[in-house]
Amino acid sequence: MTSTNNPKKKLIEVAIPLEAINAASAREKSIRHGHPSTLHLWWARRPLAACRAVLFAQLVDDPSGYADKLLDDPKIRKQAEADVAVRLATWRDRKADAQGNLPDTPEPTLEDCAVDIERKRLFGIIEELAVWENSTNEEVLERARAEIRRSCGGELPPVHDPFSGGGSIPLEAQRLGLPAYGSDLNPVAVMIGKAMIEIPPKFKDMPPIHPGIKVRSFYRNAEGLAEDVKYYGEWMREKAWERIGHLYPQVDLPKEYGGGKGTAIAWIWARTVPSPDPAFADVQVPITTSFMLSSKPGKEAWIEPIVDRASKTISFLAHNSGTKAEIAKAKEGTKAGRGANFRCLLSDSAITSEYVKRIAQSGGMGQMLIAIATEGKNGRVFVSPTGSQEAVAVGVERHRAPEITLPNHSQYIGVLGYGFEKFGDLFTSRQLVALNSFSDLIEEVRSQIAADAVAAGLVDDGEPLRQGGIGAQGYADAVSVYLGFCVSKSADYWSNLCTWRSDPKNLGVGHVFARQAIPMVWDFAEANPFSKSSGNFLTSLDWIVRVVRELPSFASGEIRQVDAQSVEYPAGSVISTDPPYYDSIPYADISDFFYSWIRGALRPAFPDQLNTIAVPKMEELVADRMRHGGADAAEAFFLSGMTSAIGRMCSYSSSDYPAAIYYAFKQSEVEQEGISSTGWATFLQAIMDAGYSVVGTWPVRTELANRTRAAGSNALANSVVLVCRKKEATAEIITRAEFIRALKRELPPAIAELQAANIAPADMPQSAIGPGMGVFSRYKAVLESDDSPMSVKTALQLINRELDEYLGGIQGEFDADTRFAITWFEQFGMQAGDFGTADNLARARGIAVDSVKHAGIVESAANRVRILSREELSDNWDPEEDRHLTVWECLQHLARKHEKDGISHDTAVLLKKINTKAEAVKDLAYCLYDISANKRKDAKEATAYNALIADWTELTRQAAGIHDTGGDRQIRLDI
Repeated sequence: MTSTNNPKKKLIEVAIPLEAINAASAREKSIRHGHPSTLHLWWARRPLAACRAVLFAQLVDDPSGYADKLLDDPKIRKQAEADVAVRLATWRDRKADAQGNLPDTPEPTLEDCAVDIERKRLFGIIEELAVWENSTNEEVLERARAEIRRSCGGELPPVHDPFSGGGSIPLEAQRLGLPAYGSDLNPVAVMIGKAMIEIPPKFKDMPPIHPGIKVRSFYRNAEGLAEDVKYYGEWMREKAWERIGHLYPQVDLPKEYGGGKGTAIAWIWARTVPSPDPAFADVQVPITTSFMLSSKPGKEAWIEPIVDRASKTISFLAHNSGTKAEIAKAKEGTKAGRGANFRCLLSDSAITSEYVKRIAQSGGMGQMLIAIATEGKNGRVFVSPTGSQEAVAVGVERHRAPEITLPNHSQYIGVLGYGFEKFGDLFTSRQLVALNSFSDLIEEVRSQIAADAVAAGLVDDGEPLRQGGIGAQGYADAVSVYLGFCVSKSADYWSNLCTWRSDPKNLGVGHVFARQAIPMVWDFAEANPFSKSSGNFLTSLDWIVRVVRELPSFASGEIRQVDAQSVEYPAGSVISTDPPYYDSIPYADISDFFYSWIRGALRPAFPDQLNTIAVPKMEELVADRMRHGGADAAEAFFLSGMTSAIGRMCSYSSSDYPAAIYYAFKQSEVEQEGISSTGWATFLQAIMDAGYSVVGTWPVRTELANRTRAAGSNALANSVVLVCRKKEATAEIITRAEFIRALKRELPPAIAELQAANIAPADMPQSAIGPGMGVFSRYKAVLESDDSPMSVKTALQLINRELDEYLGGIQGEFDADTRFAITWFEQFGMQAGDFGTADNLARARGIAVDSVKHAGIVESAANRVRILSREELSDNWDPEEDRHLTVWECLQHLARKHEKDGISHDTAVLLKKINTKAEAVKDLAYCLYDISANKRKDAKEATAYNALIADWTELTRQAAGIHDTGGDRQIRLDI
């Protein structure tokens, strides 16, 4: 990958340890306690591991720029001399195996080996840096910071993310010691960013100020701030209990569960409509998806509806055990098919979706209490509802409900047809009282904190935080931000759209935003803010305290509210950003759910950021066809706005560092159009129109490995980091033919570099786009035969074609038997074919079928030939003893061992024995992956090769430490 600019090439422009970054990013999804994502909900955050690694690689020089200096180090020179001897032997062996077909790769040099040694050292830093547990490890972080300082000449540039969203990129810039800047149009995102990035450095290493603190010699980073957040959050909870605790009465427990009183965890309600049967039209009947309360084996609990048709009544009885038949029936609720279709418990008549909507829109939908989950003396107990419990809830006066109108948008489509018109409709009266009571307490607690801060010795300057205040008032504002988030986070659990989760692993109240939309919920759980179970106020507080305690405070930071087309960049900014995908989720619409509560709690402290009634929407840079009146107008809005925003980045950012721009792939888009999809092409066009050249593309996986599409499968990555440099003003115009010639000249060595970096075969198409687009985007234009400019989509298709040709061309470098096997596999897979066909293929390669049979690759009998499967290969095969060794055998035996044992000692020993064939084996894995995934559509076979390459780096590392491959002798490892 080459840059058209003169500045030093950075690591990210050449190679990064992609598999290690992807593994750490995927693992991070399962980390909760203390992770910044748990400070407050924000959608589609980039993994911190990827952000940290990308920033490091953006700033650190690639060793290819100082290869001569590396060889001045005697230790590196000695290692390079040893390495080059091995690589030369491998290169010559492959050349001989190719029988006159010269390898595409140039002859290895001493400088190449020195650069690889240094690159591996830098990769080691990134691999350590990406691990979540090292995000607070000062020794690891300082090692990375020192490397950045060395490459930056001691003067650290500011990092700016103009689409900062959840704040992942500025936060990780700050963790690496860099001045961190971010901006976003959305006030919810801005407040999250301020809480993570702006506030902690202002009060770094400061002790807490609350009364009665335990004396500690030192508070690191934001630990003192976190302790005060905890103290004053608990203060708020106690004050709230004094005022509204009577609205959450205790529950009488059955005698079989010890009797006495228990604290309610949640009140479980079912929505109701009048029975459609005229005989029972005056009776409200429940519409519920399930009557299950717990499906935990041995502790099943369910609700039995007691129907009395004579008196036209329905009551509910909670059972804490049941038969299989009773439980199976309870799981059905009153559902009757998909959607909003139910059955009437009184008459068994159908309650259709149309009927439910008509009743709801006319205001006729109600709710009834069907069970209560409680904290008993010996664990959780489910009890039957009582009139007194229901009366307390329905008797609460409704007041101060958020008046923002629900957007007519797909994110709310699940509730819009059922009488929900304003955000206030998403909460019960009792929930509104709780949320408003806690929100009102923010102003009181701010005054209390300021008074305690003065008593603790902070200056009483009256300067608010928004004006740079770091005295008593500034500190009170700071603590109140986190407490305001407690209220907002609680709204996600205190809504009439919360579910009751009955599954054993997640038994309790489920929050509203289980996905990036608000679905309709027919039976909902009303959490008790004062319980000790899911959805209580102290749980939200605890999540926040854990995050604040670990937030970095190493460098300054600033988050501003401004759209990306208008932002002012600090001089010499490095751009690292995750802009919205062109028709992604309109976060402005769904963040209104939280905005009402954040605004109510924090507007006095941040009047400028929270001065609008709702979150700004029309300016949000997404191609929303509902906002802009159709797909064409929406795409034009996005393309114009994104080009303007990226153009501003390009104009004001530093020329010394490449920009990193994340792009999120939709799996549906990829499956329909592949990697030359419309969204991808549109985005790349915006980047190039803005003045950038794309010089690298790195696929980043952020899905957990235990999901349906696991790491190691042949699924495309769900994000790509584009590495961009400013295009030179003197860029030329070339023809299509000249572009293709440039691709053929420059793409093969770039792909070879990617293979050397062990990019997984599934990621190769996306990775190869980088050097390919580097060729395309460095020109002012590429002209077609009719003098029209070539489209990005066409360029992507040509790059793909060249990648296919390269992978096919690799075949010429293998031994003749392997070349025969590749062609046979491509045509027949593992199926048998005619001997005559096989004979023709063999002769064309200068061998006979008997040669391939003797090599142990095929079975030939009864005029039929077929390739032996991996399972049929000999268990006693030893490459060191094989006198007819082929690359095909080496790969298949290694793949079999890896499928069985993964990264194991035995797999590493086998790789060590393969010795000089190892690089050819890796190339063959890429080749067979391409055939399996793209030509034969054999996902299982493709996955085997992809997984092997994904683990290649670690297997190579382990193999390098093995000095004796004798089967019966003790094997020594370098540890």
